[in-house]
Amino acid sequence: MSSPISGSSFVFDNVYIQSVATTAGIVEYQGPLGHYFDKHYPDHYHHNVSYEQAEIEMLKDALLICLKNGKVKKEEIDFYFGGDLNNQLTACYYYANHLHRPFIGLYSACSTIGLALANASIMIENHNIHKAIACTVSHNATAERQFRYPLEYGIQRKETMTFTATGSVAVYLSNKPSSIRIESITLGKVIDYDQYDANDMGRAMAPAALDTYLQHMKDLKRDGTYYDLILTGDLSHYGKTIMKDLLKEENQKYNEYDDCGCLLYDVTQNVYQGGSGPVCNALVSFGYIYKMMLQGKYKRVLVLATGALLNPVMTNQKLSIPCVCHGYVLEVVV
Repeated sequence: MSSPISGSSFVFDNVYIQSVATTAGIVEYQGPLGHYFDKHYPDHYHHNVSYEQAEIEMLKDALLICLKNGKVKKEEIDFYFGGDLNNQLTACYYYANHLHRPFIGLYSACSTIGLALANASIMIENHNIHKAIACTVSHNATAERQFRYPLEYGIQRKETMTFTATGSVAVYLSNKPSSIRIESITLGKVIDYDQYDANDMGRAMAPAALDTYLQHMKDLKRDGTYYDLILTGDLSHYGKTIMKDLLKEENQKYNEYDDCGCLLYDVTQNVYQGGSGPVCNALVSFGYIYKMMLQGKYKRVLVLATGALLNPVMTNQKLSIPCVCHGYVLEVVV
């Protein structure tokens, strides 16, 4: 049975990854990690009539590939956990009726995969369920329409902006031993450092990443050198620099640190500061890092999934942007 160490962190003995699946958009496929993804699409529409319907298709493909890789039927999954960036979790709920199992919709912005993994892991560890899938999906065009302006507006971009990643990821978890497990999680607090610029997510989210990092190390009585890699979600280049400065101010030591938003794209691609969105963290963690762990490059990785909990209505009312970070540890089973 799992029990919280401090009310924030949980350590697990019996939560294992059985299979993963990744689908990616054309820009993500053209990036340096493109060949690690299971499926990619030729354009933003994916042969659909709208961006939203294309997003639903990406989620469908990721779930079906994950189920196939895990050799399990969709009806055999106890619970599905997931979310997206659209109002009312449109992409997830519009496909959930095809699963014929309970779907737990979650919203934690770009940190949604961390929250989904946490909920699934706690229930599996405590024997409430045996099989679960954590998933997320995002689409650059639907996110722009949701939080800023439709792409067709052609607005001027700010230097500090990030690029919402297009794709979907599904992770099948169970209590059956496998090569890699979810060793622990640290659920983050909502942190608001009075940042108001919706076009500067890296600055807003970095304090939340640091808070969860410090809480994780305190709870588990570890330091950064315990891990082969510390990986933040989508701070991208600007936010990554801030995070490194914050870690230095806290006298934190670590072996290697990087950010998913920096790894997903090449500097020559027109993605501004780098990647963001729920699938940014998920694509890098489970499309690339997971496979590197299977190949023996990493044994323990702490992933800090960051999310800016902004709402366009509140942003237009000149309110600051609350942020959160949910951490999870991927560990090779010896």
